[in-house]
Amino acid sequence: MGYGNLSTSRTCTWDQVKRTTNADVSYGALTARQLNADYQINGYSGLGMVRNYNGGRPDVTYRTFYDRALQNVPGDVWQNPGTWRPQVVVVNLGTNDFSTAINPGEPWTSDSLAAGYRTAYGDFIQKLRARYGADTTIVAVGAGQYAGHVQQVVEALNDVGDSRVRYWFLDDSGLDFLGCDWHYSARDDRLIADRLTPFIAGLPTGW
Repeated sequence: MGYGNLSTSRTCTWDQVKRTTNADVSYGALTARQLNADYQINGYSGLGMVRNYNGGRPDVTYRTFYDRALQNVPGDVWQNPGTWRPQVVVVNLGTNDFSTAINPGEPWTSDSLAAGYRTAYGDFIQKLRARYGADTTIVAVGAGQYAGHVQQVVEALNDVGDSRVRYWFLDDSGLDFLGCDWHYSARDDRLIADRLTPFIAGLPTGW
């Protein structure tokens, strides 16, 4: 989160990406500060729920690394000490799954990718629910091509009684995508935070 958001150009070398990435001014951090909330950011550039950007690294996805404390150690699992129980978890995964065309040789069709994404998304939400308990509100963010899929997942979970999974549509109107490689700029992050903050403020968190 915050990939190249301080860049003055969409075209960046890898060194420029590293120098212009600032998670502290990403929309997640800004939203937390507006709410006077502690926060933790879990992100991995280029990885999706079931398919990575442009079909790369097909042996792993974001979910491969989510459980790990040590990212480069296969099989490592972070042990929640029980003291980390967030009141809100915001999930925004889908851009990398759908933003590029399926390449020849990939094991996907447009229909199977959509179905696989929805299934994996539901499983991931259930993992979060089991880890953090019934009182944590999970905000599933939908944007662009994957918005409808996320909404379907949320509706299915609501239908079976989990009312603390909420759908939030990320309205990208007015965003300039001037960060490196068409990512959000710092200006975009502020706009998104200003839209997300009142939504989270209205959730039953007891804040």
